[in-house]
Order: sequence, then structure tokens, then C-alpha cells
Amino acid sequence: MRHLLLLATLALSLAGCEKKSAPTPTEPPPSGQATAPQGSQEGTPAQAPAQPGAQVQAGGDSGPIVVGEVGSLTGSEATFGVSARNGIELALDEANAAGGVKGRKVVVRVYDSQGRPEEGAQAATRLITQDKVVAILGEAASSVSMAMAEKAQAGKVPMITPTSTSAEVTKKGDYIFRVCFIDEFQGLVMAKFARENLKLSRVAVLTDNKSAFSMGLANVFTAKFQEFGGQVVGTESYSKGDTDFRAQLTAIKQLKPEAMFVPGYYTDVGIIARQAREVGLKVPLLGGDGWDSDKLFELGGSALEGSYFSNHYSPGNPDPVLQSFLARYKARYESVPDSVAALSYDAGRVLVEAMKRAPDLSGPSLRDAIAATKDFPGVAGRITLDANRDAVKEAVVLKVSGGKAEFVTTVKP
Repeated sequence: MRHLLLLATLALSLAGCEKKSAPTPTEPPPSGQATAPQGSQEGTPAQAPAQPGAQVQAGGDSGPIVVGEVGSLTGSEATFGVSARNGIELALDEANAAGGVKGRKVVVRVYDSQGRPEEGAQAATRLITQDKVVAILGEAASSVSMAMAEKAQAGKVPMITPTSTSAEVTKKGDYIFRVCFIDEFQGLVMAKFARENLKLSRVAVLTDNKSAFSMGLANVFTAKFQEFGGQVVGTESYSKGDTDFRAQLTAIKQLKPEAMFVPGYYTDVGIIARQAREVGLKVPLLGGDGWDSDKLFELGGSALEGSYFSNHYSPGNPDPVLQSFLARYKARYESVPDSVAALSYDAGRVLVEAMKRAPDLSGPSLRDAIAATKDFPGVAGRITLDANRDAVKEAVVLKVSGGKAEFVTTVKP
């Protein structure tokens, strides 16, 4: 399939690029990481499609259990894919070190979506029909996850997205799950914070009209901010890939808002912040979890000072479960995990625990086991999946100060 990248590695660093030949599913490397997306080697020849809901694990009942992963390891949101890969790798390696699942190792096939829905859909199809995975982990972006979800639902293969917050993702069917909160809650959190904590009355909105995540979050924020008595003085839009936002920012400046809500990804937000200051728009920026990347501060610099965004967790939280994870992650990858890494780790652990509880690893059995997840002690907060297969959990609000994100408050459902 065009543009899909697949190869094998024994150890993935944060910038992982070591290339090795791909083992077959029956010969997993010690870490349990069957494949990695860097490089150009093609995978094994395509096999006949598996029957929906009856995925075949390599090696019958004694070989490794194969799961799939799709992430944007190249493209404009590549840091999301790298973080997700690291979090999932750590979760599965720890599970294998503890004895695996039903006495079997868990290996993962990884494909690069390039941040594009069509590539994500092709990757999901290949995981289901060729690799015969029992479940799929990914993607980070809602638009890509929705394209993948259609394939997973049709194939009756459970899929867990770590960070896709659009409500539409899990509406694709009863095999689709998430371990993060949804945009309705995130939009409520920021609207409430803007009104009650920041005492704002007039806010403008700048949204990416090609992103389901951005549009969904903007719609909820707008409705809730107005419901709380605030006024959205105007809305402007851009398209993913744009680099000049000055016309929209100049139009917003003329509306004299007290803040600007920008529910985009870090790649755009950093540039928007700089250009906002260039045109004389000095108000704070507000946003969502798409901001969460160290690259945000490289791109935005001091222009982001005093801005706020909602997120799934804060490394400053003293919770011992989280602090233990931080220590292990930093020791392995020499960096502080972002929310994508933390939620991907949680997604991997939720899947492992569901596989242990399920009577077998067929699609329906594993789907039911995942759906039964209640009060799971995730590193990014306790996870209970509701009737819509969405995680019920708290959110945090962070402030950009001194070139980093500082914890401000926690908002519960």
C-alpha cells in the first residue's frame, strides 16, 4: 500500500530510527515489539482476509498475540506518533516482562499514518486482513481515527484510540473505544475556566476547518461560553497546512476580544501566536490538548506566555502511579512524557488487562472485556468506560509560563 512504512526494531528511542529486518509474527524479538514504522522495507506478503470477528493469532494458541498500532510518525504531527509509539511500547514490554497474556508474548505491528485519514484507513485494513491483529491501538488525531474506525468496525476488531477527543469517533460502532475525555467535556472545561477563573466576557475563535478535532472543540466552546454569559465576538478559520494567518488575526484584532480560543495542533498554534503578536493582537490564547508538545514552545516562543490550554494530565501531579510511570519513561526515553505518551501507555494497559479477562481473543469477546473497564488506575487518571465507550475522567488546565506548561487546576466530570 502506497506510503505505508513497516520494519522491525528491538529498541525504539524517542527519535527511533534503527533499521532491522522484519521478523515474522512467530518470531518476536525479546521486547515484544514486532515492527516499527521507520525505513522503507515492505512487510510480509498479503494474506487472505480474516473472517470478521475471528482474528487468528500467530502461532495458534501458543505463539505471540499480535496487536496493531497506527500513528503519525512522519508529517506535521510526528511528535504525536513518536510519543504514542513510546507509550505503547513501554506498556507492552512491561506486560511481557510480567508474563505476557495467557502465557503468551504480545507483539505489535506499527504503521505510519503520516497524519492522513486515507493512510490511516489503509493501515487499519492491512492490520486486519494481512497481519490479522486482535486489536488496534491509535490514532492520535480524530480525523484519522474516524477513517480507521470504519475499517475496524467492519472487521469486528476492537480499536482503542488514546487521544482522539471528537465525539464522532466512538459513534462509528461498538468496537471503537477511547481512554481520553471527549471534546464536549474539554470544551466545557475551557469555557468554564475562561468565564469563572479568567473572568472573560468577550472571546474570538480561530479554528482549523479541515480538522474534526478543531471544529468540534470550537463548537462546544462557543456554545458553552455563551451559555455561561460570555460573548463570542467572531469566528475565523484556516486550513491545515496554511502558514500565513495574518488576515484572520487582523480581522479578529478589530473585534477587540479579551482572549482568542485556538483549538488547533501545536504545529499551527505556535505560528499563530507569533503572528498574532506581529499584528498587535496581545490577548491570551486559549486551547485544547492539541497544543501538548515541546515543539509548541519552540514554535511559539515568548508569544505564548500567559496562554492556557486543557490537557489530560500534568507531570506535576503527585499521584504515585503517575510519578512511577514518569520515572520509568524518563529512564528509558530521556524525556518527560507528554499526554499522548501517557494516554497511549494507558491504552496499551487497558487492552492488556482486557485480553487477560476475556475468555478468548475473538473480536466479540475482547470487545466485551474492554467495554467492562471500570475504575482502571491509569497514569493519566482513573478510567471508566461509559455506555458510549468513552472514558469518564478529569481534565487539567495548564498555563504557559517561562517556556513550559504549568499546572493550574483540575476539573472533574
